[in-house]
Amino acid sequence: MKMIERFSGVFLIAGLGLFLVAFLTLAMVPVAMLEKLPSKADLPTYVPESFQQDFPSGEAYRAALVRGRDLYIREACWHCHSQFVRPTANENLRYGPVSTPAESQNILSLPQLFGTRRVGPDLSRQSGKHPNDWQYAHLFQPTSVVPQSVMPSYSWYFELKDGKPVPKADAKAIVAYLQWLGADWNQREETADDFEQASLPPNE
Repeated sequence: MKMIERFSGVFLIAGLGLFLVAFLTLAMVPVAMLEKLPSKADLPTYVPESFQQDFPSGEAYRAALVRGRDLYIREACWHCHSQFVRPTANENLRYGPVSTPAESQNILSLPQLFGTRRVGPDLSRQSGKHPNDWQYAHLFQPTSVVPQSVMPSYSWYFELKDGKPVPKADAKAIVAYLQWLGADWNQREETADDFEQASLPPNE
């Protein structure tokens, strides 16, 4: 009996020690490394033309992006939508080139929202895929624009005026965040395309 008690104490101490080691290596070390990562210009300094009526200044637009990200997390959008194109299962054929680390080096990617499921499409480069009106309609009633959608309606982000749904401030923030996703990547792609076109010999 004493032998069993002695080994129980050893196992308890060993278990606590292993837990401490795991906590330090899997939690504290990544956090410390993350703080040292260089970040890009975290938030845009300009207001996109499609949002200039909603956000009169760059400061208001940046605040909306942060609010939209927080609402995206609160509503668990990350549960069904990923933000990471992986180099497996031909994902690049569905969602475009594989994601790069540089795309996630900004404060709106903390916490990371890579996601693990594909109930809905990947949103890592959602910027510009649809106009704002489409995004609002999809948020208010998803099946109105995607008949086969299983996404729930987020109608509480709208108010009815003259029988028509009008987006509230939070709906505008969510759409601003969605339209921001991948904006930097799209700009880099356009710049690369312009460079390639300029490098081509003139047609004869």
